[in-house]
Amino acid sequence: MALSVGMPFNEGEEKMHRLLRVPGQDNPTSTMLTLQALSMSQRAPLLAFGTLDAQSRPWTTLWGVVQALVVDAEKGGIPDPKYGGKLVAGLAIDLMTRKRVKSAGRLIAGTVREVDVEVEGEPETKQDQIQLVTKIEQSLGNCPKYLNQYEIQPALVRSELEAEGPSLSDEGKTLGSKSDMFFLSTSTEDDMNVNHRGGPSEFLRIISSKKIVYPEHSGNRLYQSLGNLQLNPKIGITFPNYENGDVLYITGTTEILVGTDVATLLPGSNLAVKITIEETRFVAGGLPFRGVRKLPSPYNPLGRTLVSEGNIRSSLTSGRQTALALDFKQELDTGYEHMRDDDPTSLNDDFVRTFTISSSPNSTDGNEKEFEITIRKVGPVTKFLFQQNERAGFEVPILGVGGEFGIRQDAKGLTPFIAGGCGDNAAAGAVARFRFIAREDVGLAVDTLKRYPELAKCTEVFFTGDVEAWGVKYVTRRLTNNDFDGIEAERWYLCAGKLLREEIMSWLTGKTIVFEDFDY
Repeated sequence: MALSVGMPFNEGEEKMHRLLRVPGQDNPTSTMLTLQALSMSQRAPLLAFGTLDAQSRPWTTLWGVVQALVVDAEKGGIPDPKYGGKLVAGLAIDLMTRKRVKSAGRLIAGTVREVDVEVEGEPETKQDQIQLVTKIEQSLGNCPKYLNQYEIQPALVRSELEAEGPSLSDEGKTLGSKSDMFFLSTSTEDDMNVNHRGGPSEFLRIISSKKIVYPEHSGNRLYQSLGNLQLNPKIGITFPNYENGDVLYITGTTEILVGTDVATLLPGSNLAVKITIEETRFVAGGLPFRGVRKLPSPYNPLGRTLVSEGNIRSSLTSGRQTALALDFKQELDTGYEHMRDDDPTSLNDDFVRTFTISSSPNSTDGNEKEFEITIRKVGPVTKFLFQQNERAGFEVPILGVGGEFGIRQDAKGLTPFIAGGCGDNAAAGAVARFRFIAREDVGLAVDTLKRYPELAKCTEVFFTGDVEAWGVKYVTRRLTNNDFDGIEAERWYLCAGKLLREEIMSWLTGKTIVFEDFDY
């Protein structure tokens, strides 16, 4: 009977545990290929694979891995496993069942040969195939969190290297910024690790052509990848485009950001990894499969934006006082849990919310200020607020007051203001051209127009249901691009949710659009 000996955590993992105050725990990693790992490796339709190149830089799967593994080997040749074998690691993953198993060890032998390949709907052809023999020294099953569902089907590889160099090409920026998952490899002197990172589309942020950053979501708290990065900051990342088979490969060095270091770059995140790029390769059609996206992970948190992209939290305590940030952690945070299927997104919720201040602050006794915020029951925080007894009162910490969104009316012509969802609050007192109101917000619109009757004279309201007219021009349909015809204005003001904002911005190409980003 084979028995697996319990593995200790390495120095980097222990450092991460101390840094993030993780309670003592056993390492669940096995020192052998478990039956679960063996079964998953045989059944999984996708294998991410990582190893080191001649410069000891990690690469993850396909293009970089192929070159690093076989180097100058001719077809049929076997690379010489120097120094006991090259470090390798793999991640067998099924994106439909959301199952994954990690393995790591050393390359014993490998070969490259030409094989016949037949894919449904394609003529039979010949392509190169790599076969590897590896000695597995550890394996570990991982949870399904942050795995977005894709149905994978085989496809012919028609790879073409379109861009390479020390910085991201335009194609690379587009693929990386839109991705909802990537695969990463990290290593130490005697260990390697391949894993997956996922989230909502655009959860990775492009700082520049040389720097990118991504948030580390709440996980199993083993910190195997970040532990390796504490000992060796080098990382290899692969971004797949399942729709057309394009793939972006990156190798670079990392900086782990915690606390205030994260807040100054990616507000709203508690932990993040910033990557300085050393080399990139963008390969068109480089994946041997295609995928159709199904369901996103229920654990995906909201995306975070950079300070430079207008993240409103970065402007708190400065500028015009139009936004109020409140901290509800003491009331709503129940502490760490690995999985929480009844409320998945709460695992990455810091329970900090920013509300638009919807009235002018008034002094009460010379020291305190009273003002109003307008809320709608849309999540755990506003649900909690609606449950409070106004007469009993309660206290919640204020993190800051700020916001830079202001409207400058042009001396000549029209000043268009478009508001929807969260932007309804800001419409009061603004020169409005369009407002988009869902049926559940009718009461808010009625109240606003009663308070500011002059606003009705310059407002058009678009509804998704039947309404009564109360002095304002109204349209019972959704806003369309044609509604902007004939409006001559270079500067537009926009306060709306992400989907509506992106749609409207696509209609106003070439115009100056002023908006405040609430996408946290």
